[in-house]
Amino acid sequence: MTTAHVEHPEHTHVHGPTCGHVAVPHGDHVDYVHDGHLHREHAGHFDECEASAHVEHTAAHDHVHGPGCGHVAVPHGDHVDYIHDGHRHAAHDGHYDEH
Repeated sequence: MTTAHVEHPEHTHVHGPTCGHVAVPHGDHVDYVHDGHLHREHAGHFDECEASAHVEHTAAHDHVHGPGCGHVAVPHGDHVDYIHDGHRHAAHDGHYDEH
C-alpha cells in the first residue's frame, strides 16, 4: 500500500506520546488522529497519512467491528476505522479495507 505525501499546512500542535490524541502504529511510523484524519511527523512537518489505493484486508477476519467491539474506534472522514492487530480496518462492501 502506498501513501500519498500531502503536507498538512499550518499544523502548530506537536504530536507525541503525551499529546492527547490517539496514536496508531502504521508500518514504520506512528499516526496521530486529529480533526478526523491522521497525521504523521515527516521531515520537520506533519503529513496527512492516507492510503492512495484501495487495499482489501485479505486475511481471515471473523470479528465484526462496531461500537463495543473492544477495538479503538477512529473517526476517519465519512466512516469509522477500527485499530486491529496494529493497523486500521474499515468496513467496505462486505469486507474490510486496510487503511
